[in-house]
Amino acid sequence: MNRATPRLRALAALPFVLALAAHLLVLALFRDRLPDPLATHFDGGGRADGFTSPAAFTVISTALLLGFGAGWTLLVRRSALWGAWATAGFTGTLLVLLVRDNLDAPDPAGVSSPLVNLTVAAAVGGLFAAAGLALTRLVPPEDADPAVDPDGPRLPLGASEVAGWTRATGSRPLTVLAALALVAAPAVLLLAPWPGALLGLLGLVIGVPGLALARIRVTVDRRGLTVRPALGSRPRIRVPLDEVAGADVRDVSAVADFGGWGYRVRAHRTGVVLRSGEALVVRRSGGREFAVTVPDARTGAALLNTLAARHGKV
Repeated sequence: MNRATPRLRALAALPFVLALAAHLLVLALFRDRLPDPLATHFDGGGRADGFTSPAAFTVISTALLLGFGAGWTLLVRRSALWGAWATAGFTGTLLVLLVRDNLDAPDPAGVSSPLVNLTVAAAVGGLFAAAGLALTRLVPPEDADPAVDPDGPRLPLGASEVAGWTRATGSRPLTVLAALALVAAPAVLLLAPWPGALLGLLGLVIGVPGLALARIRVTVDRRGLTVRPALGSRPRIRVPLDEVAGADVRDVSAVADFGGWGYRVRAHRTGVVLRSGEALVVRRSGGREFAVTVPDARTGAALLNTLAARHGKV
């Protein structure tokens, strides 16, 4: 699968370094003109309704830019370099404008943040995006993903023999995270003030599918490839035999190749990724790939190729 080159990672990190440097320089130059605490959160009308000390604001804003930068540097692709630059430009501009709005404020409660700040930040983000797009030409095109071997593994079966293969696999970290999200969701919904209660809904959105995919069963049989929760029949993903153009085994990196764990959607491929390592990869007749990380993937791929050949596809 594609890997980001060192040059691409450096170009993805650069805008966040520039944004952080500009932000910290503004804080250092104007620290004597800033109130304590700073107005750092505003309601729909732009009036201050949340406050943070200058020291805490510096730590939080720095961590925000570093976090965004680390994420983009780790997961960036050549075609998305502009997105890293747009994110850095938009976020850095909002932070600098927030400092400007607090300058010489006698009372932080009287600070306001006009909605035009979002327009200015979006404009700067657009300029950064254009710069990132222009810098894309400095990065060589990514190599195409290795194709599924048309002569991939086969499992010898007689004309009248019937066979099936199934394996269960799971992710303990995903199970723990999903369970924590589900436990925390009701408490947040009931106890947190609005709009913080919306985080409870986020917990449900993360927890329910996360728990469903934390342990899965992968099956190859006369119906094709089926991936479903180990403790239920739904939701399930099925690649029927008439859509199988070939199957093979490939080592994948959950983060570098798919951007994380769970059900993942990337350009030209989807996958159920519970860990890094061995994956059963199916090339579908439409050209897209589907991958699932599972032990003994070679046996599953071999049987799938054999059944698809018998079905007249491979």
